[in-house]
Amino acid sequence: MLSSCRPKAPVRNRLDEQHFPRIVLWAWERPEDLRNLDPNHFAVAFLAQTLVLKDDDVILKPRHQPLEVSPDTRLMAVTRIESAKQTGERAALSDAQKHRLISLVMRTRELENVAAIQIDFDAALSERDFYRRLLQDLRAQLPDSMPLSITALASFCIGDRWLEGLPVDEAVPMIFRMGADTGPVKNRLAAGNDFGEPLCRQSYGIALDEPLEMKFEKSRRIYVFNSRSWTADDLSSIQQRIGS
Repeated sequence: MLSSCRPKAPVRNRLDEQHFPRIVLWAWERPEDLRNLDPNHFAVAFLAQTLVLKDDDVILKPRHQPLEVSPDTRLMAVTRIESAKQTGERAALSDAQKHRLISLVMRTRELENVAAIQIDFDAALSERDFYRRLLQDLRAQLPDSMPLSITALASFCIGDRWLEGLPVDEAVPMIFRMGADTGPVKNRLAAGNDFGEPLCRQSYGIALDEPLEMKFEKSRRIYVFNSRSWTADDLSSIQQRIGS
């Protein structure tokens, strides 16, 4: 059992209040047929759109690939936010961009069977204040019962206090594809030290093709990434791996 270096602070988790399934499959931009998924044990967090911040603009890239699920499957609409850093054109991070982002995220609530919202944004240091304001305003516009989740680089959850107090139900630490942080993060967790940020102790994210060498409380929600379209064998592999 992992231990935390800081006392736990109470975190409201609307996903738990709504009995959202414990295992959530990330369905990225590829064709997915998940009609045979057991809705009592699995939910799906699907990439609904990618929003790119460029200058003072927000470029919308909607999902193009089909997603097939049963009517009973709980869905989480994921919005990926990116900055056009590679072009050298810094985002303005203006109020106009913030309002546009919120408007586009709010539209994903209208998609069929969407029961929760997730934001995926690897905010750079210079973008964190903007991201905090975005989440504050988004939470204010969402219905109180609507869960709001964010993803988080695992390094954000260890010794970095910038997530503290964000108006979200969880920050999902992504314990995969961590690059240079892989060794330090996995060694810390394998030694029994938990994430310091309470928002990061509600759930965690893993990849199907990477080993998980630490054990979390069974109450935590598990998000699973697959680098390919999901298959029945993949689902069996998850159940064997996490004992569900």
